[in-house]
Amino acid sequence: MRTDKFLKNIVAFFTASLALVTISASADQPYAYARNTYTHGQHTEVAYEGWRPNADGTISLTFGYFNHNWEEELDIPVGDNNFFSPGPVDRGQPSHFLPRRNRFTFDVIVPGDFGDKELVWEVTSPNGITRRAYGTLREDYKIDNTIIMSETGSLGAGSSDPEIRANIPPSVTLIGDEIRTVNVGEALHFQTRVSDDGVPKPFDPAGRSRLSGGAGAASLNPALIRQKMMMTPPPKPTVAKNNGLYLSWNVYRAPDSLSGVQDVVHFDPPQVKPWEDTRPSANSPWSWLWVPQPLPADGVVDVTVTFDEPGTYLLWGRADDGGLFTDKYLTVNVRP
Repeated sequence: MRTDKFLKNIVAFFTASLALVTISASADQPYAYARNTYTHGQHTEVAYEGWRPNADGTISLTFGYFNHNWEEELDIPVGDNNFFSPGPVDRGQPSHFLPRRNRFTFDVIVPGDFGDKELVWEVTSPNGITRRAYGTLREDYKIDNTIIMSETGSLGAGSSDPEIRANIPPSVTLIGDEIRTVNVGEALHFQTRVSDDGVPKPFDPAGRSRLSGGAGAASLNPALIRQKMMMTPPPKPTVAKNNGLYLSWNVYRAPDSLSGVQDVVHFDPPQVKPWEDTRPSANSPWSWLWVPQPLPADGVVDVTVTFDEPGTYLLWGRADDGGLFTDKYLTVNVRP
């Protein structure tokens, strides 16, 4: 008798659990993108990353975004579908959204007496989904360099030391004019000078492998080290980044008439991805197999870009040492 009652309770428990799972799955249907990954057709979230005081008394509100697509780069012109409020709709935000998570993308400078006001960034993606980010001076949103390095995965889980806390962003200089003019299909060659303090120490898989010891550690070469890495499962923290100085140029804004520019603008050589592409073979610092390539001895990086469509483009260059970064911009007027 007691056994029959026990079995009935078990059946009732699993029946209720199944009903709960069914209800939860049904409730989640409008947000199926949260359970799956997509290459195209999804929207972008916008993110308020935090604020910091500046030496001149102003305050920087920092924003980023998360484009849910792994491949599609969304183009949303500044205006009705990409604006700030209250005040000027254009606060220097991107109109070209690279894939996946892009942290600490741009700053909006506000007066020191911003107080308890709120600045809202609203973006409506091509699929009609609208998202908003709310910039405030709430104390729990205050950020500094250590927080930035931690949030991007440059540091270990909540770890830091005096050397890393003294890290300064790379120095970046665009050589030549900040506004250039070329014709459609004409190659534009430009140079950027980059330098850094060497902190944090660049990711060195060879050194790490040799430190781990073993009979053949001293004779390891890059090919063997990469093979070893490919056979080793990557760690699974929330976000992890391989530190190392790099410069990456990408489209920040494109002509409003273009609905997609990722097949219109061509960089040579292919640029390091400044977004969190965690796939093992990706050319991204967040990839398990990515290793920073040494910059030229003089720090001058050569890039060539061509355009298939006319209009005015704003290119964005980010120099990143793994922990901190410095941005530069280049305006290119492309004639038919």
